[in-house]
Amino acid sequence: MSSTFDPLLTQEDLKRIAAYKAVEYVKSGMVIGLGTGSTAKHAVSRISELLKQGKLSNIIGIPTSTTTHEQAISLGIQLSDLDSHPIVDLSIDGADEVDPSLNLVKGRGGSLLREKMIEGASKKFVVIVDESKLVKHIGGSGLAVPVEVVPFCCDFTRGKLEEMFKEAGCTAKLRVGGDGGKTVAVTDNGNYVVDLYLEKDLGDLETASEKILRLPGVVEHGMFLGIATTLIVAGKSGVTVRDRFG
Repeated sequence: MSSTFDPLLTQEDLKRIAAYKAVEYVKSGMVIGLGTGSTAKHAVSRISELLKQGKLSNIIGIPTSTTTHEQAISLGIQLSDLDSHPIVDLSIDGADEVDPSLNLVKGRGGSLLREKMIEGASKKFVVIVDESKLVKHIGGSGLAVPVEVVPFCCDFTRGKLEEMFKEAGCTAKLRVGGDGGKTVAVTDNGNYVVDLYLEKDLGDLETASEKILRLPGVVEHGMFLGIATTLIVAGKSGVTVRDRFG
């Protein structure tokens, strides 16, 4: 399903259009997973607008990061967590990459663990992207596939990850902070992130996932396999909605 609109829209406009389309799935009384990042923030803002207009009511948000938590609080959205609401009706979030099978790369913003916990507990997970995020295969953008690791002996873990995918031309780098590399970037959970840069296709993603998760020191990785149920893509030629099932 698609529609067309002004080809002169900016990338930020496209993100907003995709986010607003996703919020059409939100109904009063729902528990909503609130995503993290430059696209998801538009969805959070839109939910707040509809609550204030009285078009939505009794919404409970479960934020996927401290950043989203702070945004939602500032906008007056009622929040909770998975301990109190273990089943989430709907999650809305962006993605760093989307392959043709709706597998995702997420977590370049560092929130991959909480995102996967909340979105994996959701009845429906709507992914919102602009068309620049579409790739032929995971890692195809040449940008990072993140892996969250414990700080203890993190360089050892980094080296093991690089060796694990050497046939894919993997370079593994410990993510540094935004201070010119003087400090290591730290997730909301107090962990570090190793970014995998790939020259070739990883092959079978389920096998790659299992190999990563079996490595001691790894907490979680940013490949979201088989979790997304709906993909909304905004591009210069229009907005497209694709469902995994049907």
